[in-house]
Amino acid sequence: MDDTLAEVKQEIIINAPVELIWHAWTIPDRVALWFAPETNIEAKVGGAYELYFIPGNRTGMNTMGCKVLKLEPFKDLVFEWKAPDQFSSLMNEEEKLTIISVNFVRLEDNSTKVTTRHTGFKDGEEWTEAITWHEMAWSGVLKSLKNALETGKGDLCCQPE
Repeated sequence: MDDTLAEVKQEIIINAPVELIWHAWTIPDRVALWFAPETNIEAKVGGAYELYFIPGNRTGMNTMGCKVLKLEPFKDLVFEWKAPDQFSSLMNEEEKLTIISVNFVRLEDNSTKVTTRHTGFKDGEEWTEAITWHEMAWSGVLKSLKNALETGKGDLCCQPE
């Protein structure tokens, strides 16, 4: 595997306006509705992008310490990523963090194409397992977002006050 090509890319079309999808990724209470039950997100460059997959757990299964690297409202969100515990020795030290880029494209019918690119994977058998796991995980994450938004119910479907 060539390091420059080692990425996990997922795309999905969501029948919702780009603004609602952007808010679903950048407002902590909304991220908690579809991605991770506990969040600490500061929607600014250098701000936290922390997801806690087990509420109250600060020692594992989280992205504690990860930061927003780029923020272009309704277009691009880029943040650091920590892998689940089984890959922590491989991916979760500060100099080894991988990067998530989320791109939002408004389509003519007011739906939105969301593309995630997870980059920074390396070569080797352990990395192949991590890549395979993340392909499954990111597919599930995007399906969760799509399902949550397309129901037309709940906070995700409303503009923030």
